[in-house]
Amino acid sequence: MSENEKINCFSPDLLEVLNGVPHGIALVDRDLRLIMMNRFLEALTGYSGEEACGLYCDYVLHSSFGRNMPVLRQAVESGVACSGEGDIIGLNRKKIPMRFTATPVVEPNNGRQALVLVLEDVTAFQEIDRIKEMGPAKGLLGHSPKMQEIFELLPILAHTDSSVLITGETGTGKDLLAEAVHQASKRSKYPFIKVNCGALPESLLESELFGHMRGAFTGAHADKHGMFQLAQGGTIFLTEIGDLPLPLQVKLLTVLDDREFFPLGSQKKVKVDVRLITGTHRDLRQLVQEGKFREDLFFRLNVLRVHLPSLRERDGDVRLLIDHFLQMFAASFGKKAKRLSAQALRLLGSYAYPGNIRELRNIIEYGVNICRGEVIEVEHLPPYLLAEAGKKPHAKVVPEPFAAGSNTTVGEVIPDNASSWSAIEKKKILTALMQTGGSRAAAAKALGWGRTTLWRKMREYDLG
Repeated sequence: MSENEKINCFSPDLLEVLNGVPHGIALVDRDLRLIMMNRFLEALTGYSGEEACGLYCDYVLHSSFGRNMPVLRQAVESGVACSGEGDIIGLNRKKIPMRFTATPVVEPNNGRQALVLVLEDVTAFQEIDRIKEMGPAKGLLGHSPKMQEIFELLPILAHTDSSVLITGETGTGKDLLAEAVHQASKRSKYPFIKVNCGALPESLLESELFGHMRGAFTGAHADKHGMFQLAQGGTIFLTEIGDLPLPLQVKLLTVLDDREFFPLGSQKKVKVDVRLITGTHRDLRQLVQEGKFREDLFFRLNVLRVHLPSLRERDGDVRLLIDHFLQMFAASFGKKAKRLSAQALRLLGSYAYPGNIRELRNIIEYGVNICRGEVIEVEHLPPYLLAEAGKKPHAKVVPEPFAAGSNTTVGEVIPDNASSWSAIEKKKILTALMQTGGSRAAAAKALGWGRTTLWRKMREYDLG
């Protein structure tokens, strides 16, 4: 069969289907010669299907596998589908990581065996794996299911350049998440700039964001770059975006659409390449209905949305964060404080934290500063906590001793809604993981358990 006959033996419908697949596809004979390629592979290699027909695969597909391409040879010899990963040199002379999958089929008309070779670009998957290997976001801690969802979403947010809207109550860590997304992205080597839209009046905020020229207003004695220019190539995080005045909302929308703007007092446009992340504790949809926020801007900002849960919704994370802040401030201030008393933990465990993580951080910082010994007592905590405690039921404290031969610490705290032994074990596991930096082997040793026991209990309590 001639090369043209080989190509013509495929129905136009089949070729059209293959051309619509967003992966490189080729049909290869048993001698590893190309029979046909789809349009995606033609664009990747620079060869047309007619030019490539009859040529050996390794002549057209310049891959890291070298001659004979073992994936193809293995599929021919075994008669089953085989796959492997390697690089291919594209038309632009750049390496592209690919997954090669060769599947044996029967060649049309003559019944001979052939191979379907599929090339899938895995660049995105490799980048996501790299981000996952970086571990939890810096400054963001949590074992609760809701926080685990945030950590799993982080690689996706970091891999794209789309706008991100982070919502959540004040003090939940929106700025930490925004910076974590930046640090995990390809823009990490460029600046991360944070601007609070509610901290400045409109006239100053416009200059802060977009800069100004000398003489643009009273006091403008020199040209000044705005935050968008300073963030060139990187990420700008506009927190409290719901407080942005309407006139500036129009200008921000223009920047998002055109990637350029006029600084105050200038007639020359400035081009910028920045990624925008915004944050707010307000309901932007409600603001749109009230005419206080532009609907078109809301849609431009709300491409990817992440909601950070309040501390009240993060089951088990309060104790984890207490231990983290205690260690951090004790080391930073050179203090002796090593732990909180049972009564202090009970008080903190029953508090609602309207200020969320920021408030908890401030409480522990206060206690570390006030305490002169190793144990932070109730009297070392901010006085307003005692007033709040008088308005609601307290948590329970396990009396000493709890159980003979158990690993329970004397005075272990049990929240009102979790008075079971399971709740105690779960809290002990979280504390051990925190103290050992997440090492399961070290945590199991600290608890006096085998690694299998710890693994089984973590699965039982849905701790990952």
